[in-house]
Amino acid sequence: MTAPLLRVADVAIRHEGADAATPAAATFEVRAGEVVLLLGPSGSGKSTLTLALNGLIPQDVPATVDGAITVGGQDATTTQVATLSTRVGMVFQDPDAQIVTGTVLDEVAFGPENLRLSVADVLARTEAALRRVGLWERRRDNPDTLSGGGRQRLAIAAALALGSDLLVLDEPTANLDPQGIDEVYRALAEVVADGEKAIVLVEHNLDHAVALVDRVVVLDATGRTFADGPTDDILRGRAAELHDLGVWLPTSTLAALRLRRAGYALDPLPLTPAELRAALELAPAPSPPPAPSPAPPPSPSASPPEPRTIRPHEDFPAADVLPSADRPPVGRPSHHARTPILTARGLTLRRGRVEVLHGVDLEIRPGEFVAVIGANGAGKTSLLYALAGVVRPPRGTVHVQGDDVSRLRPRELTRRIGFVFQNPEHQFISDTVRGELAHGLNRLADGEASARVDDLLERFGLTDKADVHPFLLSGGQKRRLSVGTALVTGAPILALDEPTFGQDRARADELLALLSALNAGGTTVLIVTHDMQVVTEYATRTIVLDAGRVLADAPTADVFAEPTLLERAGLRLPPLREALSGLRRHPELAGITRLGDLPGRDVACERGRP
Repeated sequence: MTAPLLRVADVAIRHEGADAATPAAATFEVRAGEVVLLLGPSGSGKSTLTLALNGLIPQDVPATVDGAITVGGQDATTTQVATLSTRVGMVFQDPDAQIVTGTVLDEVAFGPENLRLSVADVLARTEAALRRVGLWERRRDNPDTLSGGGRQRLAIAAALALGSDLLVLDEPTANLDPQGIDEVYRALAEVVADGEKAIVLVEHNLDHAVALVDRVVVLDATGRTFADGPTDDILRGRAAELHDLGVWLPTSTLAALRLRRAGYALDPLPLTPAELRAALELAPAPSPPPAPSPAPPPSPSASPPEPRTIRPHEDFPAADVLPSADRPPVGRPSHHARTPILTARGLTLRRGRVEVLHGVDLEIRPGEFVAVIGANGAGKTSLLYALAGVVRPPRGTVHVQGDDVSRLRPRELTRRIGFVFQNPEHQFISDTVRGELAHGLNRLADGEASARVDDLLERFGLTDKADVHPFLLSGGQKRRLSVGTALVTGAPILALDEPTFGQDRARADELLALLSALNAGGTTVLIVTHDMQVVTEYATRTIVLDAGRVLADAPTADVFAEPTLLERAGLRLPPLREALSGLRRHPELAGITRLGDLPGRDVACERGRP
């Protein structure tokens, strides 16, 4: 066998001021031609470990590193970062954070130029890298004109141009729509096609990643290597253990784990919607038969629909959404709540000279759980920002509880709408986790404020981090803290931009169950997300944006009954709907879109946990 490109041996990393090392004892190797998926629950140290692979930790970010990290035989803790950059290329979650020039060509050439290569070598490397990721024809364009997937491919090309044999990618598709995800994974497949380079991938969206990955390395909650082996051995053979650990699994695998417990013979476990569908078409009916499933939604029309807005009934009963047996039921707005709590009338918004929203009209009623979806650039986040007053809308266009959002003072606005940014660090203002949660409670007595903060610390698994600086938390912990700061004031509306971003599966489930419970108690919830499965599981109403306009606004089941409409918006069916829709051998499953509505019980429930 060839010598490994990367060797990680019993690595423990302790940040300055931290009580414990995360990871605590990570061990694995990566060889040329491999794509290695690094999994682990939030706080296990995945992102920290990736920053140590090219020396950024401890050379630029102070920390104590025990154990050994060697890249091509060089010690990553002592070899200069500039030298390691020619062996390890880093691609971060947000490509905009690493793009620094004004053209695609200049961006990719920037690294080789700083290596003081000859002009001919710089141009040759730049062209080769851009051709590999499919961007050579756009070499003269400004990176800002690329899609989200295009900018991520540009970041990959910039890493390749340095001559890196190993690419390390930390959640590269977290902010991308389906088209962007496809673009990135096609580019990565091309990178490893010749067997000379390798990839280490930290990713939560396994529905897309499994087709590319060769091996899976799993860290446990403390950051110790829990499993290491081929994809089939780990994701299929140890799926129940990984579920207990709280890491993400493909949607089809989660569905199969439940169906197994209802008596469906699914062996081996499927990893993709196509595999799940094929396995079910071959599996005999379980005995005794499972309980009847919800009636399938109406079939979409044969011809593509014209772009249109589907309007819900004004009472928005959403009676077709069934509660799950394993979590609080999806909240339903009151049939008597006819007065909107949040409205937009003719909302037009500009970003610089570009108009990003065009005359949007919306009414959100008390107690609704609303998802806003659309492709990258559709205007989802801009709409959420305007509705919540984060970006002040034009006067008279957005009202909350009857008052013009543009005229409310910030403190009054936060008491009405709790907002959670996609990047949690954008909203932190205190130097401790406890202080961050307490900031919005100045009007309360000390004892009452302290009790509320303690409750949120426990609820979000942050009690042992109460005195830690928010910037020293893991990505998932930062996300939980940001949600806690939005909840602490008791606002009647919660608006969240990508609420599951950076979360492990267990924490994402906890957070969404909490939002569902709050919604059932009357809190109005608005989310922006790229995760279509999350939308079908939790939202009673879905708004589809396309190029800054409302393309559809209806009960979630109605929106996802029209795949041609989703396709026109640059979206896709959720994995479970894709797998089960039109299933012939088991028609009792054909109309199910939510994991919670499948027969059988969740793996954790089978093991005696609530």
